[in-house]
Amino acid sequence: MAKRRPNGDGMIRQLDSGLREGRIVVGHKKDGSPIFRYAYGRNQKEFMQNLLDLKNRYRDVHLTEESNMNLSDWIEKWLTEYMPERVRASTLSGYAQDLNTYVKPRLGHKKLSRITTNDIQKMYTDLKTNGRIKEHPVHGYALADNTIIRIHTTLHGAMETATQLHLIPSNPVIGTKVPKRRKKKLQVLNDTQLDRLMKAIESDEEWGDFFLLELTTGPRRGEICGFKWDDFDEESNRLKINRSISYRKGGELYEDKPKTEESERTLTLPEMTAEMLKRRKRISQWIFPNPLNPDKPVSPAAAYRRAKKLLKKAGLPNISFHDLRHTFATVAVANGVDAKTLASILGHTNPSFSLDTYTHVTTDMQQRASEIVGDFIEDILGEELIL
Repeated sequence: MAKRRPNGDGMIRQLDSGLREGRIVVGHKKDGSPIFRYAYGRNQKEFMQNLLDLKNRYRDVHLTEESNMNLSDWIEKWLTEYMPERVRASTLSGYAQDLNTYVKPRLGHKKLSRITTNDIQKMYTDLKTNGRIKEHPVHGYALADNTIIRIHTTLHGAMETATQLHLIPSNPVIGTKVPKRRKKKLQVLNDTQLDRLMKAIESDEEWGDFFLLELTTGPRRGEICGFKWDDFDEESNRLKINRSISYRKGGELYEDKPKTEESERTLTLPEMTAEMLKRRKRISQWIFPNPLNPDKPVSPAAAYRRAKKLLKKAGLPNISFHDLRHTFATVAVANGVDAKTLASILGHTNPSFSLDTYTHVTTDMQQRASEIVGDFIEDILGEELIL
């Protein structure tokens, strides 16, 4: 068996075309044979610079023969072998959706080790102007900035794993530029609108209890669909959140873990909400079962559609289901619930996130507080002394 050639070992030769060619060893196959990378130049200066760049790129790198797989194969390997134990199934499904829909058609055919930062930057530019599968009535085929950012984050993770496994010399996603994240403006119902929605909910015999629980406790959509009667303690009026209903690839419902560790929490229910649950008829293990198949939970998609119908019926803005959660949180903050308590109710990882999200409410509270203090001081000292 031939002696194993060390990384960085190379050879230089003059080609018949006149080009200078240099190659260096950057790794080894399973049988010990070397993996080469090449540099070329039309003259001595160009060649030496390209060779130096090549050596710097592969310095302290030892590739394996899997480096020759194309990006599509690596994405599939990353999704099926490296990520299932690291993220929730619903998160993994989102990763697969983004990579299969947007990345594979554009770069999937290229060898993993040959993909450059420039290749990825060109892909982002194409996605920005021509990323949608179906034309949007307003945005055409332009893909939303936040979607491009999400794709960027996922692809960075896939390529970082490839780097750690010595499949590529460095992560080509690093150095690319993506659009700035646009903070989505909260859409919440004001007091008058909330009152109209509550009246619409009261008249909905099938879904009224579901939305009363949502507006008085603020769970995520998958969390409220996942409530079981075993989670409800009638004596203490407390309700545990320890699962979420998600979709597998193909649309199948399944029980998933909550979004984060902090999402596993216990809610103390308002009296009216607790009494509603105590009166509610139990026909399966699920508090809100699928009406056509009580052995299964109601689906998050059905809840979304019903929310849209209720909003339309009440003549309210077409806000998202998640904005009902924002409405609950806004009402809570406006009525004096502190950020730490709110974070524990909503299942946020950090109270500062809750505080930042509802800054507009806390600012209004501070204004009201200053007015109250001002009125108090004025009553004690008198208006003339203050002036």
